[in-house]
Amino acid sequence: MDQARTTISKIFNGEPRSYTRFNLTQNMEGDNSHVEMKLSADADEEVEGNGVGEHHRSNGVHGPYMVRRTVRSQRNVCFLLSATLLIFIIGYLIGYLVHRKKEETPSCPLPNIHFEIPSSPVEIETGAAPLMDWDKVKTLLAEQLSTTKLEDAFRDLTSENHQAGTPGDDALANVMMKKFKSYYMQAWTDEHFVKIQELGTKVNRVTFKGNTMDLSGFLSYSAKGSITGAIIYAYYGQTKDFMQLGDVNLSGRVVLVKAGKISFAEKVANAAKRNASAVLIYSEAVGDSPLYGHVHLGSGDPYTPGFPSFNHTQFAPVESSGLPTILAQTIPWSLASSIMNQLGGHTPPSEWRDVSRLGSENDVVTVEVNNVLVEKRINNVLAVIKGFVDPDRYVILGAQRDAWGTGFAEATVGTSILMELARAISHMVKHEGFLPRRSIVFASWSAGQYGNIGSTEWLEGYLSSLSMKAFSYINLDGVVTGGDGFRASASHLLQTLMETTVKEVRFKNQNRCISDNIRSFQSSTFIQPMQMEDAAYPFLTFSGIPSVSFQITGTSDYPYFGTRMDTRERLNIATRNQMSQLVLSAAQVAGHMTLRLVHDHLLRFDLSRYDLAIHSYVAKINRNLLGIQKVCVCVCWIIAASGSYSRAASNLIADIENSQLDNVVMCREINDRLMQVERNLLSPYVSPRDSPFRHIIVGSGPQTVQALLDYLEAIRLRTSDANAEAFQNQLALATWTIQGCANSLEGDIWSLDNEI
Repeated sequence: MDQARTTISKIFNGEPRSYTRFNLTQNMEGDNSHVEMKLSADADEEVEGNGVGEHHRSNGVHGPYMVRRTVRSQRNVCFLLSATLLIFIIGYLIGYLVHRKKEETPSCPLPNIHFEIPSSPVEIETGAAPLMDWDKVKTLLAEQLSTTKLEDAFRDLTSENHQAGTPGDDALANVMMKKFKSYYMQAWTDEHFVKIQELGTKVNRVTFKGNTMDLSGFLSYSAKGSITGAIIYAYYGQTKDFMQLGDVNLSGRVVLVKAGKISFAEKVANAAKRNASAVLIYSEAVGDSPLYGHVHLGSGDPYTPGFPSFNHTQFAPVESSGLPTILAQTIPWSLASSIMNQLGGHTPPSEWRDVSRLGSENDVVTVEVNNVLVEKRINNVLAVIKGFVDPDRYVILGAQRDAWGTGFAEATVGTSILMELARAISHMVKHEGFLPRRSIVFASWSAGQYGNIGSTEWLEGYLSSLSMKAFSYINLDGVVTGGDGFRASASHLLQTLMETTVKEVRFKNQNRCISDNIRSFQSSTFIQPMQMEDAAYPFLTFSGIPSVSFQITGTSDYPYFGTRMDTRERLNIATRNQMSQLVLSAAQVAGHMTLRLVHDHLLRFDLSRYDLAIHSYVAKINRNLLGIQKVCVCVCWIIAASGSYSRAASNLIADIENSQLDNVVMCREINDRLMQVERNLLSPYVSPRDSPFRHIIVGSGPQTVQALLDYLEAIRLRTSDANAEAFQNQLALATWTIQGCANSLEGDIWSLDNEI
């Protein structure tokens, strides 16, 4: 206790002192005449039995009672402070010891977490080095895919009626959602409210020389009304076909064309350019079966051009520039042949063997179209397998789900492959140790029959997110239509990968690969230009995502797309009863490309293909200009821009060759530069509403390099389309688009200069 008193005294007084009770007697002069000091232990002697001390006289000096009470109060305060401090110190020491004990030994048990111990050690991704050999990846995929599994998928997904926005379409969407979730994938839906044309209560009809026929087929987005005019035959309705008509005046006339070669929309657009009033389309192959389609020269909902048709979108009073202003209608073969047999007028070109005459002013026909515009709710269904290195970079596999009828070749086969690849790759990730570097998105689209509406609305809704994250799109629509040949349409960046893939995939489970079979049946290259009606086209030309479509084909085109005759039985006949084996080969092609794109350190994009394409177009422009005297334009700038792209591509290829594959940051930087190429070939100088397919190499519109050649041809022929000033403007814009792509390919701003 004395030690404690000494400590506290040191704290408060700065030096050791004894706690005492004292009496101080002070004389009148202020001197201390007497000091009485006693230790506190003697305090009890100074207090009466009741605790009250003896009073002194009050003569101006404090008496003994007051002094003793003051001293006692001070003593109590000191004891209180001492006790409080002592308790605090003891509590602190106890808390310290308890805390230290907790650190050494946990006082509560760990939660009961179950860890699944693999049979072999799991490699941890520390860089970009592969965790699984590519040959093993191919073997695992081959083990998972089989004709038996595909047959199960056919049974689950075959439907007689799944037109877009119908209960049948929604039922298939629910099947896809349940399947994705059963594979332990994250799945979601993408809902849109779109406007489409359907047959109304008042039928469409055609009248020719007094005979009227009511029609079951129709073309969505046709203009409505009734038109009477002289009919004229124009073969397939291609631009070159109309040019072969020469100086025949088409104003107000009804054009009769054959299905095939180009889309219905392009046929109608070509006729409209020649001031025709209506277009009739027939197909000899399907006879009198109703023929369906659309004539919107574009993609997506034409009443929300450039922006998505979400329910909460405030729809602008605007329409796509690709909507036709003339009537369009399909007719059965019996009516078409009757009309062609009665035509007069001029003799057709020798290759136009369907008719003997083109049609005269006396061959009058009346066309009546009464389609109605309706709003439909559609749902895309999507799911994802997330990557383990770059999960925010993804390849997309997509398939159209809807059809006019059964749509077996057009929709069911592709949707079945989509579902089976999702199952197979999910199994490889969950059970076989395959760890994709990048993510894989599986997409089941609706309203594909009306112009790829579901996929395009999704692109428009998430374009800013997709622009630097989605690096490839693989289309699964119509991948099997025969059993002899193979053809593909692909971005120039993916053409080499496609050529490599067909050398790895066996054809119909035989010992030879697809490329061997191609050499047996096809003399020319199997890679062809991508058409506007291709579901991959908006991904490539509108969004700038490298895309690919492919098809195992027959010796002739499969004629049943867009009809109710597209059934399993007819596809089996077209493939000579080898449909399941061919679908398996198609699934392996798509699977190989997908896994290659998510397995390798660096994306397998071939920059040299665009280099060759740009050089080829520039050389044609230069050559054609030399033969035209009235256009004084120097092509040196576009030649220089082409050279800039070549140098930038060469520099990036050198960076790839010198890259460290175990450096994740370096690989990601190189991949980002590769991904920018396609997007930077989209012209920034045109409106998405007026020219949605903005790609200058493979797109459509006045911004393309092909349009530059068309301008020069029109100037050379001195046609009404000849416009030297428009050519000069478009040449400048194309030049700077190519130069901008080259600048982006270089990567760093300090690697650039203004010398092009």
